[in-house]
Order: sequence, then structure tokens, then C-alpha cells
Amino acid sequence: MEEVLEILRGLHPEVDYETCETLIDDKIIDSFDIVTLISDLSDEFDITIPVEEIKPENFNSAKALYAMVERLLEDE
Repeated sequence: MEEVLEILRGLHPEVDYETCETLIDDKIIDSFDIVTLISDLSDEFDITIPVEEIKPENFNSAKALYAMVERLLEDE
């Protein structure tokens, strides 16, 4: 989880990612941030994030992002 938090803090260090669950809903991260996140998460965890996983609920919080990463790691 710490790796995900570090990646997020690199985008917007002012956000409290441990409690925020509305990153997409409140437009804290935008489409450019999502592209960066996909790239950084892919590199950090050596995973491929398929198109069907790129949906708001997977990017709305650090917890949701981490859950997605764990699912993808299990599927490999």
C-alpha cells in the first residue's frame, strides 16, 4: 500500500490519500493523472492494467487502487 501512496503523493502531495475516497468524483485527479498512475503502477508492480479495469471506482481512492493492484497480481 505504501508504494501506491508514494505514487499518488508524487501527483498531488497536498491530498490526504489515506482518507480521501473521492479522487475521481471530486476531480482531484484527472485523465492525465490516471495515465501517469497506470504507467507508474505498471512499472512499480510489474503488472498490466487492462482497459476494463480503467473505471472510476478503481481510481477513486488509494484503497481502491491497491485492491486493483492486488487483484491483478493474483491473476498473473
